[in-house]
Amino acid sequence: MKSLSLRRPRIKAALEQWLHAAWERRGVWATLTQPLACLTGAAVRLKYAAYERGWRRSDQLPVPVVVVGNIYIGGTGKTPLLQELTRQLRQRGWHPGIVSRGYGVSVGRDPRVGQGYLHAHEFGDEPALLARTTGTPLAIHPRRTLAACALLQKFPEVDVILLDDGLQHLALKRDVEIVMQDKRGLGNGLLLPAGPLREPAQRLQKVDALVTNIGSSPFDPYVCSHSKTIRTSLMRTVVTMARRLVNDQTAPLATLNSTYTRIAAMAGIGQPSRFFESLRHAGVRLTETHELPDHVDFRKHPFPDVNADIVLITEKDAVKCDHLGDHRLWVVPVHVQLSDDSFYDWLHTRLKACSPNP
Repeated sequence: MKSLSLRRPRIKAALEQWLHAAWERRGVWATLTQPLACLTGAAVRLKYAAYERGWRRSDQLPVPVVVVGNIYIGGTGKTPLLQELTRQLRQRGWHPGIVSRGYGVSVGRDPRVGQGYLHAHEFGDEPALLARTTGTPLAIHPRRTLAACALLQKFPEVDVILLDDGLQHLALKRDVEIVMQDKRGLGNGLLLPAGPLREPAQRLQKVDALVTNIGSSPFDPYVCSHSKTIRTSLMRTVVTMARRLVNDQTAPLATLNSTYTRIAAMAGIGQPSRFFESLRHAGVRLTETHELPDHVDFRKHPFPDVNADIVLITEKDAVKCDHLGDHRLWVVPVHVQLSDDSFYDWLHTRLKACSPNP
């Protein structure tokens, strides 16, 4: 019998997957919750009206701000894109900094600012991952303006802010808005909780760029529908290597089948199936997979319940597993490729055109 350490997260993950499946159609769930979706729409309109009429203030930073967000709730692939945006901007002479809410972390009154090896329980799993993999200065706070100001004070060399999941955070002005979506598109097109949308679909017509995550699929057969007035690109995720968590030993994914008989994969991200698909696309023969809820807490060790020689996990999960010391855990980094080769140059040009603010 499997222990509760694995059973409870799997039940929660199953409920999340059921909800995402319900959001793909206008069925019973959408019908029953449509009145609540109308309330969501009213709240969104009221928020925008408050900023447009000056009832609430939107703060301007002295450096350009690039928002990477979505209107489809969670699991669209923002984190890998943020990693690549950071690298690409550095190559073009920029000194980026990242600002995030710090999901699941109680920050307190003052922002938390750091760089390099940050702990997930202090900064959140995604910010900790971004800081560790890119070395970029990072700050978290629900009030993003406070976080950004603290970041600029501690790291004055930062000349562009990447705002993680900040599309709906209107309290901070932005110069470029990049929206992520995936193959699910807009789902059933309804607002939460009847559908998966945080804002009406018309919001996409006002952003600067739309990036569609097609997972490990090739670029050619997938065509996304969008407004022709904004920059668009497809993004595919590529996995080739694995790293053992306890000692940083690396191995090509293609060699794992010949070394290990039982290979499991476990993921606590927005769309675990996308991770499993990418592993299979890389040639890994998985004997079992385990879907966990997004932002799952690994303080309780679920991996003894997994009957496998090795367990492949995501980078996002790995930042919460440092203390486990399980030699079976191998981390699989994800790299992204864009169909628009000039996307990063376009962003570079847009940022250069942003005049400094006093």
